[in-house]
Amino acid sequence: MSTAPFPNRIEPEQQTAAKVAGISYLLTFVAVVYVNFAIHGRLIVHNNAAETAKNILAHEQLFRIGIVGDLFYCVGVVVLLSALYVILKPMSRGLAVLAAFWRLVWVLMWLAMTLHLFDALRLLSGAEYLQAFEPGRLQSLALFYLGTSFDYYYVGLLFGSLASTVCGYLWFKSRYIPRALAAFGLISSAFCVACTLVFYIFPNFDKIVNLWWFDTPMALFDIALSFWLIFKGLRSPLLE
Repeated sequence: MSTAPFPNRIEPEQQTAAKVAGISYLLTFVAVVYVNFAIHGRLIVHNNAAETAKNILAHEQLFRIGIVGDLFYCVGVVVLLSALYVILKPMSRGLAVLAAFWRLVWVLMWLAMTLHLFDALRLLSGAEYLQAFEPGRLQSLALFYLGTSFDYYYVGLLFGSLASTVCGYLWFKSRYIPRALAAFGLISSAFCVACTLVFYIFPNFDKIVNLWWFDTPMALFDIALSFWLIFKGLRSPLLE
């Protein structure tokens, strides 16, 4: 993997990209938290297809707002990965491309999750061509599509955390941010990679390490990094 010469100064486009990265992450974080807890958490009742169908049909517009929120999240992550590439490519263009590609896979998994929301909505729409199926069967199929989001999320999480691990290494190497913060990002991302892989092989691993702890440390790093980039910007490597 080729590595670019260590940069002696920060280009203006990198400082601009730093602000864009910080803002885009915080906006997408707020969007995804709102969609998952205020919308999906309110409408989707796990293991209860009838109640879930009732909630979605009673609040269809809210459900559709959730879909738009997910699409906004995907757009925001593409902006984020582009900004991170601009910032980190002086460290290693090859690794920066790899991180961007892995983060793009994460976006594609999220888009697949969003498409399944449309599938569920179509099954519950009451369209004439669906009258051949019993309502209970349609409701179960709708809940099935909604449930696949879990699998898509954890497949995508592997690639998202791999991208963050590579970025954490490049942040540490660059000295653009405090090295302690970069080290935390590297370790928390690698931890998420390890937990996700173990979870694939041993589904009961969540009884040992709660699912929330897979990516929570990594999310805390991303939030701290975003505020640093917005208010402090990139530090010159010559200052260290």
